[in-house]
Amino acid sequence: MTRVPAPLLALAAMVSVQLGAAVAKTRFEEVGSVGAATLRLVIGALVLALVVRPRVRHWTRTQWVRAVGLGLALGGMNLFIYVAFATIPIGVAVTIEFLGPLALSLVHTRRWRDALWAVLALAGVVLLGVGPAAVGDVGGVVAAVLAAACWAAYIVMNRRVGAAIPGIDGLSVSMLVAMVVALPFGLRPAIDGVVADPVLLLVFGVVAVLSSVLPYALEMTALRRMPTRVFGVLQSLGPAIAALAGLAVLREALSPLEVVALVCVTAASAGVTLTARRAAATA
Repeated sequence: MTRVPAPLLALAAMVSVQLGAAVAKTRFEEVGSVGAATLRLVIGALVLALVVRPRVRHWTRTQWVRAVGLGLALGGMNLFIYVAFATIPIGVAVTIEFLGPLALSLVHTRRWRDALWAVLALAGVVLLGVGPAAVGDVGGVVAAVLAAACWAAYIVMNRRVGAAIPGIDGLSVSMLVAMVVALPFGLRPAIDGVVADPVLLLVFGVVAVLSSVLPYALEMTALRRMPTRVFGVLQSLGPAIAALAGLAVLREALSPLEVVALVCVTAASAGVTLTARRAAATA
């Protein structure tokens, strides 16, 4: 893996995440969107806990509070985005979800140039609002917006957990908390689906690897060998990759308006990342 260019590793991580989401959606009829999210979280959390074996005996109250907060954000993000996937195309849902970290970046800036990126992102939101997905299912769009809010909270809490807890012990505990958040909503449909078709355990084991284990390893390796600015710009391709995964696996084609909206949000995200890094370097 050391011979593979770091940008390719970062792109592979994003492809893996969105491919896992698309594969999960193919089994929504059997377990439902919430059941699918629950299966992914349960398998991913248990695998990560067995591998990491977090040492929590001497954790302070602050460490526990931050880990639980991250788990709540992670659980909400997974549940809401899977609910959105059920009724609107994956590319549209991820584009809306991407507004969470984008808004977070814009909140922490006071430069006039970033106002232009905010306008561009707003244009993307307006286009999505008049597109066929929004007109067809408002509930899916609302779920994607809630997922965006959870993603922003996840970023904030992830930084706090990283500062308070060494290694990935905090992430492992947070995944278990996210699993607990999902269980009351998705346990019944997940169990019913698995009892009817035990192969689902294998399918969602693959989904957990594609959506959690593999991308985390690839991103960690990539970040060791590339500037965070480049990594941030590459992350902006997330909505486009999601749209391609939805098209390849689920035959979900986006309308012209939705494609333009996706481009607007992607460009705004890349622009904010680039200008923020340049300003930091100048300072």
